[in-house]
Amino acid sequence: MTEPPAISVNARARRLLATLLADAEPLRLAVAKGEQGETLVDAGAAARGGISAGLRIADICMGGLGEVRIGSDAALPRWPFGVVVRSSQPVLACLASQYAGWSLSHGEKPNAYFALGSGPARALARREKLFAELNYADQADGAVLVVESPRPPPAPLLATIAEACGVAPANLAVLFAPTQSLAGSVQVVARVLEVALHKLHELGFPLERVVDGMGAAPLPPPHPDFVTAMGRTNDAIIFGGRVHLYVTGPAAEARALCEALPASASRDYGRPFADVFRAARGDFYAIDRNLFSPGEAIVTAIDSGETFRSGRVDAALLDASFA
Repeated sequence: MTEPPAISVNARARRLLATLLADAEPLRLAVAKGEQGETLVDAGAAARGGISAGLRIADICMGGLGEVRIGSDAALPRWPFGVVVRSSQPVLACLASQYAGWSLSHGEKPNAYFALGSGPARALARREKLFAELNYADQADGAVLVVESPRPPPAPLLATIAEACGVAPANLAVLFAPTQSLAGSVQVVARVLEVALHKLHELGFPLERVVDGMGAAPLPPPHPDFVTAMGRTNDAIIFGGRVHLYVTGPAAEARALCEALPASASRDYGRPFADVFRAARGDFYAIDRNLFSPGEAIVTAIDSGETFRSGRVDAALLDASFA
C-alpha cells in the first residue's frame, strides 16, 4: 500500500474550505449542491463575493501552503494596495496546486463549457505532464477545485472531475468566480509568485533548488468586459508584479535566472495585455510566453548570500491598463 504524502494539499485546503463555508454569508458567497452532492461555491457570478472572499480562495488554491494578504506599496502611489503572497513550500503551493493547468471542457459550441482548473484537486487527478516532474501525488478522500468562470462545470463534467480525483462526488468542492468580479481578480493576481515559478520551470531551472518565495502585485479595478478585466489582471503582474525567490546552488546560475525572469524580456512587452491579446486575435499561443512573468525579480543565492535584481515596475503602463 502506497504511503500518503507527508503534505496533503487537499486535506489542508478542505480545512480552509470548512471555515469559508461557515463564513459564506459575511463573505457574500452562494453555496449550492450539485446533482450528485458536489459543493458549488459562487464567489462572484450571481453572488457578489468580494476581496475577502478572493483572499480566502487564493489561500485554498495554494493548498493551504501559502499566505495571501492585502498590503500597500509606496512605489505605485496611484494603485497603493495590492496582493502579497508568500510560501515556504513554493513549488508545491504554486505548481502542484495553484497553477491553472487542468483543461476542462464539455459539450459542443455554442453551449460548450471550457475552463482551466486550478487548486489542489489537480494533485489528485495528475492529468498534466508537469506532475511527472514534480514527483508529487496527493492522497485524500476529498478534492477542492477552483475555476475562473461565471458558472460551475455542468453535471457530467463534475462527475468526470470527481472520478479523475478518485473521490466521491459528494466530497468534491468547486469554487468559481469570473475574472470580472472582485474575488476573481484577487485570486488571479495572487498568482504572481506562481507565474514566476512557472517561468522558472520553463527556463529549466531545477525546481528542487527553490527554497522559499514571496511576491506582490497591485489589485486592479474590475471591469465588466472579460477581455479588459483579463488584461488588467495580467498587467498587474506584468507591469506591477515583484517576486523574491530564494534558491540554492551557484550564484552565477541565480544571476542568470534573475536576468531571464522579468516580463520586459518579452518581445510583446510594452502594451496593455488586452491590446496584445486583441492583436493576437484571441490566440494565447500567438503571444510570447516570456510575457507571462512578473515585472521585477529578486533572486537570492542562499549558499553565497548574494542577491540579484532585474526588471522594473512600470507605473505608466499600469496606469494605461487600469485607467
